Amino acid sequence: MNKERLEWVISGLNQHALTKTEGRFVKTVLEDFGKKHVLTELQEERLESLYKEKSQSVPIKRSDYFTFKKSSPKKVKPQRPRARVL
Repeated sequence: MNKERLEWVISGLNQHALTKTEGRFVKTVLEDFGKKHVLTELQEERLESLYKEKSQSVPIKRSDYFTFKKSSPKKVKPQRPRARVL
């Protein structure tokens, strides 16, 4: 697996919620690829099957991309009635 393919698969996996074991596996794969610049055949197969499995599910919504602090609604002061001009 080349670097571009690995980055593409990882970016696809980042759109989905991963379990702790899946997250650890992805982290290990990235560390191994960073050290050796190659993955084992078993790692490649497991990573591809994990990607296929997760791509069939609905991606999580990333609300942290544009983070806005939720504020409580501001109190609105009642307006004074205006005197009618005749």
